[in-house]
Amino acid sequence: MITVRDKNKDRVIRHKRVRKTVVGTAQRPRFCVNRSLVNIYVQVIDDSKGVTLVSASTLEKEIAAKVAGKTKTEAARIVGEIAGKRAVEKKIKEVVFDRGGYLYTGRVQAVADGARASGLKF
Repeated sequence: MITVRDKNKDRVIRHKRVRKTVVGTAQRPRFCVNRSLVNIYVQVIDDSKGVTLVSASTLEKEIAAKVAGKTKTEAARIVGEIAGKRAVEKKIKEVVFDRGGYLYTGRVQAVADGARASGLKF
């Protein structure tokens, strides 16, 4: 019998392995990306306090209006730009990029490019 690999289970294992070394601090918080089949979510997290400093997702009304009619990759770039702008407003200039176990391509790369375009360094 042929077994099918659960790609999300593999991603979670990859993410747990990476999270052992990728830690956000007050000076350099963690820029965490999570994606679902339809939406994309971004958080800037200070792991030392366990606090989310900034968040953005395609579920927010103002962002949903901007991404209406766009592709998922274009929407991801817009979410990255907005998250980056919100972080810069809170005087966060450098972050550690946590891709959540996803491959650095497609929507994850678009989020990173959008955040860099808004002034974040990572």
